[in-house]
Amino acid sequence: MAAKNIMIVGVGGQGTLLTSRILGGLAIAGGYDVKLSEVHGMAQRGGSVFSHLRMGKNLYSPMIKTGTADLIIGFEPGETVRMLPYLKEHGQVVVSTHAIKPVTATLSGSSYDAPPMIDYLKKHVENLTLIDADTICREIGSQKVLNMVLLGAAIRTGVLDFSLEEIEEVMKKTLPEKFHEMNLRALNYNI
Repeated sequence: MAAKNIMIVGVGGQGTLLTSRILGGLAIAGGYDVKLSEVHGMAQRGGSVFSHLRMGKNLYSPMIKTGTADLIIGFEPGETVRMLPYLKEHGQVVVSTHAIKPVTATLSGSSYDAPPMIDYLKKHVENLTLIDADTICREIGSQKVLNMVLLGAAIRTGVLDFSLEEIEEVMKKTLPEKFHEMNLRALNYNI
């Protein structure tokens, strides 16, 4: 596998950190070097959470340079827009269309809505996969499977050299057994 730079972005409580750890665990199991840097200081308050995840051979820094991310997995459209400067030309974005009002907008009383963010992404991202993940999660029965819905969609883009079966194996080792069935449905949801 050629080196891959992946940004995983969202707000606290969405499962972004678990997603980065599952992808990192998969790359390590495949014999690749993995560098991971997470920012989650406001995670419990609905604040911005993002991970820089690099996988490949002979990596020395966990940080992704501006304009070099192969993939951005966006759990929230506004946070995805904020991280677009990291995306390389022809890079791929997989994003949930469901907006979560950030703490800063809540505290300031300003408005926040997904459609302008989605429109911005459509205008500025060549390879964009929009996921109505909120509806899918309701259909499956839990918002806690959002990360598996997005991870499955990211794998289907072909940007990552992993199969859904490989993700399933790491997920089963990472999560308690009682959550396997629901997460497998989310991972394999046909979008």
